[in-house]
Amino acid sequence: MTATPLIRTDQLSIELNGHEILRRVGFTVGRGEYLSIIGPNGAGKSTLLRCLCRIERRWRGTLELDGRPLASIRQREFARTAGYVPQAHGPCPPFTVGEFVRMGRYPYRTPFESLTPEDLGAVREAMEKAGVERFEDRRLATLSGGERQMVYLAATLAQGAELLLLDEPATFLDYRHQVELMRTLRALHRDAGVTVIAVDHDLNRVTGCSDRVLALREGGVFFDGPPAALLEGSRLESLYGTPFSRIDTDLRPTPVVVCGEGI
Repeated sequence: MTATPLIRTDQLSIELNGHEILRRVGFTVGRGEYLSIIGPNGAGKSTLLRCLCRIERRWRGTLELDGRPLASIRQREFARTAGYVPQAHGPCPPFTVGEFVRMGRYPYRTPFESLTPEDLGAVREAMEKAGVERFEDRRLATLSGGERQMVYLAATLAQGAELLLLDEPATFLDYRHQVELMRTLRALHRDAGVTVIAVDHDLNRVTGCSDRVLALREGGVFFDGPPAALLEGSRLESLYGTPFSRIDTDLRPTPVVVCGEGI
């Protein structure tokens, strides 16, 4: 018997302001998979993620979570299954780190209900996994972008979600915070079985971390398969409209990808 995919889309389309942003997108994501979504600017990557997060609801077609229509699932139930990690730029919420991460337990409590010892334990574990427990009493506005990104991840982990949805999570982060973030995501994926769907522009990170890659071009699916297959032939050149060089190395199973010729 074939297992029900955690995410399934079929003929997913969306038109915004008279422009077709997504057209007949279909793919599945199994439990425990790490799927990276790539493509040139304007391909529809962030719009697709916003549909998966239920931020954008003006789509047509099929979009299911664990075999159920996404639109039929109540928000609290959805939040117990899926968590969205936004980018860390923009206005900061006016809370301390501890207050913000504790809000991640909202799917399990009414607005005026106190957190239980179980809730507080989940919050503590989430902050430890994200490495932000030392910031618990600091206000979010005092943290760097990389530190805030890890706090946003901690709040999502506090939800207990089995699916993480991330929109370019390493954008605006320095190298150290990129490494810390990806190390945490890999541990959650490989050790805890968390399903990860991430929009990403870094092809080397994508090919090094992903189980599968979904490439969009002009709102449609250009490629859906393993990272190694993405690097075959002229797929990258066709996707992005620019030449790429591939450098083999013993440090990783897939070549290092460099945009440009003669490298």
